Amino acid sequence: MEQKILIIDDDKIMRVTLEDALKAQGFSVLACENGNDGMESFGEGEFALVITDVRLPDMNGLDILKLMRDKEGEILVIVMTAFGTIKDAVEAMKIGAFDYLTKPFSLDEFIYTVKRALEVKTLKEENIRLRRDLSDCYSYPNIIGESAAIMKIFKMIDKVVLTDSTVLILGENGTGKELIATTIHYQSKRRNQPMIKVNCAAFPEHLVESELFGYEKGAFTGAAQRKPGRFERADKGSIFLDEIGDLPLSVQVKLLRVLQDGSLERLGGTEEMKVDVRVIAATNRNLEEEMKEGRFREDLYYRLNVIPVHMPSLKERNEDVPLLIDHFLGIYNCRFGKRIAISSDAVAALMGYDFPGNIRELGNIVERCVTLSTDETITPDELPPHILKKQEGQPAAVTLNEVSADAEKAHIIRILKSTRVNKTKAAELLGISRKSLWEKIKAYGIES
Repeated sequence: MEQKILIIDDDKIMRVTLEDALKAQGFSVLACENGNDGMESFGEGEFALVITDVRLPDMNGLDILKLMRDKEGEILVIVMTAFGTIKDAVEAMKIGAFDYLTKPFSLDEFIYTVKRALEVKTLKEENIRLRRDLSDCYSYPNIIGESAAIMKIFKMIDKVVLTDSTVLILGENGTGKELIATTIHYQSKRRNQPMIKVNCAAFPEHLVESELFGYEKGAFTGAAQRKPGRFERADKGSIFLDEIGDLPLSVQVKLLRVLQDGSLERLGGTEEMKVDVRVIAATNRNLEEEMKEGRFREDLYYRLNVIPVHMPSLKERNEDVPLLIDHFLGIYNCRFGKRIAISSDAVAALMGYDFPGNIRELGNIVERCVTLSTDETITPDELPPHILKKQEGQPAAVTLNEVSADAEKAHIIRILKSTRVNKTKAAELLGISRKSLWEKIKAYGIES
């Protein structure tokens, strides 16, 4: 779409020169020789940018700037002055001008300033659009379900978004805890500020503190420069601490301080900083049991557990399964360019399954069926064998890959129990990285 620019300048030669230069760049231009004509034209048209001289025969350019901002708010204005006084420049910027140019200036400088102003305007508009889209994306209609259990969650969110209180989301893996956290942020008054997400189980123990709170140059080997932490980046917004039960005790102390008074210090630093961050935490662990075992601080638990949100398992909201199936069918049909439906018998079979992996497992099953299906309709025969086994109450054919996966899962569970869920130690015993172990725990839906 062609961008329209308004020029207000009583100097005919300057006005025509600038108009010709902008038209040569592909812009639509309207030029006026005085302030009254400029304001009248401004009221009648939609302009991406206004360029006005400060000294006009009938008005002051700074007054024009004030009137335009009073009328439109975020109007983009470049002010030109032949006097080049600091006072004019400072006053223009205070009122809200994007920039100023001191006459005489080159056409190259003029075009550069105009293009930079319009690029900034485009970026701001895109940012607003993206934030609006995010807010729409994380509205309640995108949380699929009509069961009593999920309606209870909707009612809880309605109350939570009106506050800045800390939220603790509890529930099994795959129940949608992150979606709820994101919804809370984008429906709250902080929606236009950042939301930073951290998986506390994804980092080695010695890196968690520096990731959350940042570090100073020289704080440790390899710290070549200062790095702000996730809490600093989330200032004025929200931070989502997933798998909070995996946070080391040494870091729990520093988190407690942030929750108490918003204070933190970077690793290796002495300067205290204040942050304004809403904390939303989530875990699949029983934190009360973790406290009894000495793995989670009691004072931190009560700081986090201001507003608890208990996410129901899919088994507890079984009536939502058909809606979720339709939702996932829509996603994967679109992704793979297919038009696959599902039979009522297949839906019934899925409703009879317990879904230990919850919504994530259901989504994976639908994706697999859509990917592999050669017919237009998914039938019970195309569902994974363990679901049919559950339906028929008898042994089903199991592939060697499934046997291998079950054995691997069982072995990981044994090692985790033997190390008291110390993932670093467990990874060493298993001969894999901590990241690989975390990925397998997620994939197998292991509660750790």
